[in-house]
Amino acid sequence: MSETNRAACSDGDEEQVSGAEVIAQALKTQDVEYMFGIVGIPVTEIAVAAQKMGIRYVGMRNEQAVDICAEELGNNVKPAVTLLGDINAVTKQLLEQFDKTPWQYPPESSWWKTLREKMKSNEAASKELASQKSLPMNYYTVFYHVQEQLPRDCFVVSEGANTMDIGRTVLQNYLPRHRLDAGTFGTMGVGLGFAIAAALLAKARNTGQRVICVEGDSAFGFSGMEVETICRYNLPIILLVVNNNGIYQGFDVDSWKEMLKFGDATTVAPPVCLLPNSHYEQVMTAFGGKGYFVQTPEELQKSLRESLADTTAPSLINIMIEPQATRKAQDFHWLTRSKV
Repeated sequence: MSETNRAACSDGDEEQVSGAEVIAQALKTQDVEYMFGIVGIPVTEIAVAAQKMGIRYVGMRNEQAVDICAEELGNNVKPAVTLLGDINAVTKQLLEQFDKTPWQYPPESSWWKTLREKMKSNEAASKELASQKSLPMNYYTVFYHVQEQLPRDCFVVSEGANTMDIGRTVLQNYLPRHRLDAGTFGTMGVGLGFAIAAALLAKARNTGQRVICVEGDSAFGFSGMEVETICRYNLPIILLVVNNNGIYQGFDVDSWKEMLKFGDATTVAPPVCLLPNSHYEQVMTAFGGKGYFVQTPEELQKSLRESLADTTAPSLINIMIEPQATRKAQDFHWLTRSKV
């Protein structure tokens, strides 16, 4: 090879950049401030390049995915109108149209009257369940005492089956974009990721806002190791694990022990059962956070009050409830049954 060609190749080598650097530069030009990822090839290289560009990188322990799928439209009930597209683009188009043609549903309509009556009926049923004094607690009792102490500006993240469904009706939000859950899908494993993202935003803006992440015990199992991520970045998150020893329902300790007399757990334990009285709060303390194991309303009130007052570390409150507790009867089968 001639000296001229060698020089040209040398100059070309100096101008080369890695694919990771190209991606990082592209993200930077789009004003991306935070990047989330599972450490591994090729994420590690991209993360390092992004950090060099001034982008904050948060290393996660659990992978997430999002789909836009036309086949899901009408999965629960047949809609009058379906909208398929990117939610940002569709919402923008709807708002632009409403600006041109302002409209609201007539408040005196029979639909509104029926809805208000149903709201009052549901509220009365929830209050009755929340007022029960028996132990272990039920979902409604737990959420009633949590709601009493929730800061008005907090972010509420909710994940699970009954935990998420009941939480939506009891735990109140007063500000837009301050409730995060699985939406119309039963997606599991997203709760802690949502909480981390919300907490990073609150921390970056120095608002002092807290993130209250309410998890069922089964839901917590899907991404519970993100507790390490929470502690690593010392995020302002309070995790509430509503623990009924199972998926939908479980067994208490005595029933579990009695069941094991009839054989190995692999042959006699119902698939929905989890190990009774699991101490999930110890996952938090293992990484340096605060952990609480509570069984009564008084213990719940005290631990939540202490967690809200302590802004130096994240915390996890493991709340034991009646293993057979469930939500109030549902009037619509499509709430619990898919047509897939």
